[in-house]
Amino acid sequence: MEWFEGIILGLVQGLTEFLPVSSSGHLMIAREILGIKLPDDEAFLSFEVMVHAATVLATIVVFRKQIWQLLCGLFKFKYNEETDYILKICVSMIPVFIVGMFFKDEVTALFSGLHIVGISLLVTAVLLFLSDKLAARGDKQCLAERKGYRNGISYLQAFVVGLAQAVAVTPGLSRSGTTISTGLLCGVKRSDMAQFSFLMVLVPILGEAFLDLVGGGFGDSAAVIGSLPLILGFVSAFVSGLFACEVMIALVKKASLKWFALYCAIVGVAILAFMAYVMYKATLV
Repeated sequence: MEWFEGIILGLVQGLTEFLPVSSSGHLMIAREILGIKLPDDEAFLSFEVMVHAATVLATIVVFRKQIWQLLCGLFKFKYNEETDYILKICVSMIPVFIVGMFFKDEVTALFSGLHIVGISLLVTAVLLFLSDKLAARGDKQCLAERKGYRNGISYLQAFVVGLAQAVAVTPGLSRSGTTISTGLLCGVKRSDMAQFSFLMVLVPILGEAFLDLVGGGFGDSAAVIGSLPLILGFVSAFVSGLFACEVMIALVKKASLKWFALYCAIVGVAILAFMAYVMYKATLV
């Protein structure tokens, strides 16, 4: 991988992480457009983990006040609003922890072709469209508000959203789009769900990056990809993510999800059409 390719992929990650359009899917699309060839998919997955960690660090910077407030409340060592919120985030992390511990090889195999990205983007489009329509038809006061759940979300809702996050490890299936859509369908207010969606990913991504680092995965990836593209990709993703985070989060909170659904559908269809064309051309050779 060339140094400028690392920068481009980092920019793609930083600008798409905070939109419900699948940053991992766009990374694979950019990889194909740039013609980046790697000896194995695991090296690219490690690169993706590193640039995801960069945007997570950008999220921490943007949400630093909320995170600090949560930590201060936690260390009061009593069950309060902050403790409740952190415990619900922990509950949401259970499914993705299980997937990361026991199904890593299966997840790696999903990064083998663009057809998976195309299909997953269409699934993302359907989820976004349905959640937007159902939320619009629902009562003005959502289920979480009617029930008076602390922090606008229940433990069951947090776990169901966590299941959605675990499924969204599939490239092309937007993590933020899937979790926000699932939260809306479960009756969580969009503004509450948007913040919860971005905070619930902090520990899993940083934890995976740490394990990759201490387990030697980072060194193996550096040998395959190159240290400079990895470092520049990380820096590029962090800077672009820091710039985009607040703007994108505000956009997700207010904008209609149907427009993101339309975008995902167009890109998904385009990818599948391209893959069909490639297969057709191959049969003529």
